[in-house]
Amino acid sequence: MSSKYLVYAAKFLSVLFAPFYFPTLAFLILLVFSFMRMLPLDYKLFILAIVYSFTVAIPLITIYCWRRVRKVPRHKLSQREERTVPYLIFIVCYATCLYVMIQMNMPHFMISILAGASILQVVCAIINHWIHISTHSAAAGAMVGALLAFSIIFHFNPTWWLCLALLIAGCVGTSRLILRRHSLLEVNLGLGVGLLCGFFCILFL
Repeated sequence: MSSKYLVYAAKFLSVLFAPFYFPTLAFLILLVFSFMRMLPLDYKLFILAIVYSFTVAIPLITIYCWRRVRKVPRHKLSQREERTVPYLIFIVCYATCLYVMIQMNMPHFMISILAGASILQVVCAIINHWIHISTHSAAAGAMVGALLAFSIIFHFNPTWWLCLALLIAGCVGTSRLILRRHSLLEVNLGLGVGLLCGFFCILFL
């Protein structure tokens, strides 16, 4: 494979597995593969719409408006110094979504997904002051950690799901290295932080 197609593949993976998609993906998996699949379709779509709105649509639109007002080029958001405001926007949106889900009396294990995602955003924002941590790898790591935690909660064998999650995490981390957006240390740090947050937040919150 030529380097050009390798870069295209890395860009595709970075967009497909962008960190803000993972909460919606987690809810989608639970609504399709857990006992919650018995819920009415319109209610499941309503839940997904709320999660998608607060974790993807609203923060991205807000960040876009902020960029236009501040005249911050898109490529500058990859720089550590310019990521503080986007982090704060995502944290506020995730916390708001968490509050809404609590008010809706959602099952505890679903609320813990948003709690874990919110805590992960805070941890990454703090670490970002010292090192440009990879949020792509952090989100992928959180997916692996959450899967392990859910396997304990629901008592199922996660082997095949775990293989898929680790494959995705490896591909995402590799794509960030190919695009030269992060160093190996930043990717591994993100993966480790995400795995720990995903596992302990789901299991103990």
